[in-house]
Amino acid sequence: MKRIYVREMQPADLPSVHEIDRQAFSMPWPPDAYRHEIEDEHSFPVVAVAEGEIIGVGVLWLVLDEAHIATIAVRPEWRGRGVGRLILGRLLEIAREQNARLATLEVRVGNYAAQALYRSFGFELVGWRPRYYSDNREDALIMTLRFV
Repeated sequence: MKRIYVREMQPADLPSVHEIDRQAFSMPWPPDAYRHEIEDEHSFPVVAVAEGEIIGVGVLWLVLDEAHIATIAVRPEWRGRGVGRLILGRLLEIAREQNARLATLEVRVGNYAAQALYRSFGFELVGWRPRYYSDNREDALIMTLRFV
């Protein structure tokens, strides 16, 4: 198995990050969004790397004492191998380092794999956002993890 690690996103990573975003989502972020995340002091973007190739991406936003998991995406051929788990784990470490009291996220109601991942970290369902996703009007579940 290739060694996988997670590090801070750099400007040179943006072409690979955009490609992963397009592969993962029907509505990828705008082209300049990730550059903004790199420059924003309240944003913590990371990439997962295996043998020099970027295989995943994640972004955490810090709003006062709350961490919001803005996105996690993994190249299709790397899904199911623990890459998303590594990214989420690093984002939660960052949240704790920044003294967040909780982490929150939205997830598609039909994305059972992501929901299972989040639950495995202790996230709990706290609400939903009807018709949250504009591509197909799918509902979003709101999940939260409180740090102790």
